[in-house]
Amino acid sequence: MTTALQPPPPSHPLLRLRLAPHGGMPRPIDGAWWPRSHDLLAELPGLLAGLPRAWGHITSVTVNGAAWPAVPGRMLVFNRVVRLRRTVAASAPQTIVLLAPGRGRWDLLVVPPDTTEEAAEPFMAAAASGHA
Repeated sequence: MTTALQPPPPSHPLLRLRLAPHGGMPRPIDGAWWPRSHDLLAELPGLLAGLPRAWGHITSVTVNGAAWPAVPGRMLVFNRVVRLRRTVAASAPQTIVLLAPGRGRWDLLVVPPDTTEEAAEPFMAAAASGHA
């Protein structure tokens, strides 16, 4: 009897993130993020780990209060404090704003976790191309 060895599943699921190419002109959306759940405390460390090093250390994250359940005012991510803020701004219901002092601000479109791959793909592509 032979047993086929299966490769172990990845310990961390792949980050579903697409960023717009870096350019000289500011843009309203810098990319798209498709989290796997509505649990910001579980999802945020993976997002921050997957960002370009050039963005620096993200110290503040603002999310839409209607899209995410209540979160504490701050959390520890990779031994660094990240401030969490919620907004109810109707102008940006599906975004997350990332701030890094001295480096900049990045706005990402958030694709709801329960979105199908077929529906999420056009949103991700449009945001990465700067046409979201």
